[in-house]
Amino acid sequence: MNIEEVLDEVGPRLKRLRRERGTTLAALAEQTGISSSTLSRLESGQRRATLELLLTLARAYQVPLDDLVGAPPPDDPRVQIKATKFGRFTAWRLTAQPGQPQALKLLMHPEKEPPIQRTHEGYEWLYVLSGRVRALLGDQDFTMGPGEAAEFDTHFPHWFGADGGPAEVLVLFGKQGEKAHLKARARRGA
Repeated sequence: MNIEEVLDEVGPRLKRLRRERGTTLAALAEQTGISSSTLSRLESGQRRATLELLLTLARAYQVPLDDLVGAPPPDDPRVQIKATKFGRFTAWRLTAQPGQPQALKLLMHPEKEPPIQRTHEGYEWLYVLSGRVRALLGDQDFTMGPGEAAEFDTHFPHWFGADGGPAEVLVLFGKQGEKAHLKARARRGA
C-alpha cells in the first residue's frame, strides 16, 4: 500500500472510530477544540489530516497514533541466517560485522575420525546449548552438558566435538588476550 492509499483510509477510519465510540461531531469538537466542519472534512476525505490533528484525535480517543493512520506492520524482525558448512560443523554466523569478536552457533554430529588438537590465534568461549560435547585441551579430556561453558586461549592445543549424539553450542571467538567472561563487582551495601 502506497502513502496515498494509506492517507485515503484515514478519514473512514476516523469516522468508524467516532461511531464505535458513540460520539457526535459536535461532542468531539468540544472535547478536542477542532471545529465540527474540520472533523467532518477529515472523515469525508475532503481534508488531509495533519500530525497535529491526528495527535489530538489519538489523545481524545485514547488510542495509539498507528490506529488512526493504519500504520503498516513493522518489518520482519527475524534474522535470516544461512547455515554453512564450517569445517566439520554446520555453522550459523550470528555477527554480521567483519572482524572480532565473532559469534557462531554450531551443530556438531559425532565423528568416527580420531580427534586432532589444533592451535591458532585467538581466544574462544563456548557454551553448550544441547547434547554433550567432548573437549580436549592439551592433556585434559572432559565432557560438558547443556548450560556448561569453557573458555581458553586458542594457542593452547584444543579440539571439541559431539559426544554420543548431536550437540549445539554457541561460540564466541575473539582476539588473542581478550577473555569472554565479565567479572562482576560487589554492590555497595550488599
